[in-house]
Amino acid sequence: MDVLTAKLKKLEKQNYRAYQQIKGEYDFGDYNLYIDYVQSDPFASASRLRATRAWSLTGLAWLKDKSAAYQMAARDFIARSFAEFAKQENSVTIHVTGQTVMDSTSVLFTEHGIELRFRMSLPAEGRDILAKKALNTLTFHMPKFIRKATNSRELDMEALAQHCEIVEDQEALRAQLSDKNLVAFIANGSVLPRIAGNCDLPMKDAVEFQSPKELETTMVAPNKGEIRGLGIPKGITLIVGGGFHGKSTLLTAIERSIYNHIPGDGREGIVSDYNSMKIRAEDGRCVHNLNLANYINHLPLGRDTRDFSTQDASGSTSQAAWLQESIEAGVTTLLIDEDTSATNFMIRDERMQALVSKGDEPITPLVDRIGQLRDEMGISSLVVMGGSGDYLDVADTVIQMHDFQAIDVTEKAQQVIVLHPTERKNECETPLETITPRSLNCMALQAILAEGKFRVSAKGTDSLRFGKEFTELSALEQIESPSEINAIGWLWFQLAQTPGWSKNPAQDLVAMLGDNWHENMPNHGDLAKPRVLDTMAALNRFRKAKFRN
Repeated sequence: MDVLTAKLKKLEKQNYRAYQQIKGEYDFGDYNLYIDYVQSDPFASASRLRATRAWSLTGLAWLKDKSAAYQMAARDFIARSFAEFAKQENSVTIHVTGQTVMDSTSVLFTEHGIELRFRMSLPAEGRDILAKKALNTLTFHMPKFIRKATNSRELDMEALAQHCEIVEDQEALRAQLSDKNLVAFIANGSVLPRIAGNCDLPMKDAVEFQSPKELETTMVAPNKGEIRGLGIPKGITLIVGGGFHGKSTLLTAIERSIYNHIPGDGREGIVSDYNSMKIRAEDGRCVHNLNLANYINHLPLGRDTRDFSTQDASGSTSQAAWLQESIEAGVTTLLIDEDTSATNFMIRDERMQALVSKGDEPITPLVDRIGQLRDEMGISSLVVMGGSGDYLDVADTVIQMHDFQAIDVTEKAQQVIVLHPTERKNECETPLETITPRSLNCMALQAILAEGKFRVSAKGTDSLRFGKEFTELSALEQIESPSEINAIGWLWFQLAQTPGWSKNPAQDLVAMLGDNWHENMPNHGDLAKPRVLDTMAALNRFRKAKFRN
């Protein structure tokens, strides 16, 4: 600490760039402080710092013997505690992941102790250094935050235990889904609605969820014990009902429950298949060398759909592309909302078939392929449907939402099929084809990085900067945090180091995202482990990516 103090005292009123002199490691007695990156400008991204404290000084060494899920939750709790302690000092921030608990790098447990990673905006007046103010924060306020966040006597240990046990339970429930032949589980008493579209907090006085008896199942959590709720089985499930009765609310809760949620969120008892992917229409997106023959054929002018590329996809083409890309990346459950889908990709009814012959329609609608995806590829689908009864013919389970409560109407749907048989014709002209994954040109990524001075950064959850290029990601609704976007960018960075072509980038990403995934990442605190599905979905939207079929 004395070394840092001496350096800062010499910098008072110097030009801001002189702050670069304080980079390095400093011994504060009971912890070490590392200043890894110093901002070059008062308005640039804040400086990056780390602090490490030995287990023997924390009273938290018992956490090393807990499960991986428990430790992940404990790291999250410590990060949130640090953020709470640092509220009084606006210049110091640590990244937390909202209502979700992710495998984040804000706090790490190492062999030697606890490592905190945070940021600090170094103070200035104009472009002149305010060294006394920086010294006050770094040597007076910050040590308090670090010591409180890594000391069992300062932390709320009861809240820590609750936080960790709830996350551990969610991980355990999710692990049981496959054995119970389920794609999702929603515990009775869960709160699904949120306050607003831009607020992820639970709605006050919301109707609590209750499972229909026909689909109620029991799960066992290691801490809470038996939990009863709705088990949505594998296969094809339709969510139907009138407008404003909670169809999309149910789907949103399921799509967001690939993550664990914090205590009090209302979704702590909801878990879904980790490899589920919500797909939608996305006009204007790019498509790279993709085989779309299962869904789109005989385009006008003889354009090939077995090696299809465009920088301006239509709604139906974009949704078909997203489906095929998800299969390539390892999807096991598709999540689809009729409201955000391309109608002509979802269905062609009997009247439209009579008006426009199949020979003039290049699209094979999903209703004719969805059963094949289930039977031949083992891919389940969960579809919100309010306007087309033709999906009843292929559905295994039908759930009606009424006043935000679920009703099993599968038997009633079967009766409707008998009473109102469809005259619609199946439009599959070819069998469902298994398609080989595309290769990725990694050297092209390297060239783009080098041209952009190796910049990688998230712009909220909507955009990723990679070199000079920006990739629009707002359609990826299952991405929760900018930390995931940052990590996706650094995974691309790792791909860019691969010589030549990657024959199967999704498999390469699986290897990169193992238990110690962060060891090959920069020493940043704003990274959270993304899914392979989301990393590949982002890469497919990178307009300068180069694939080959």
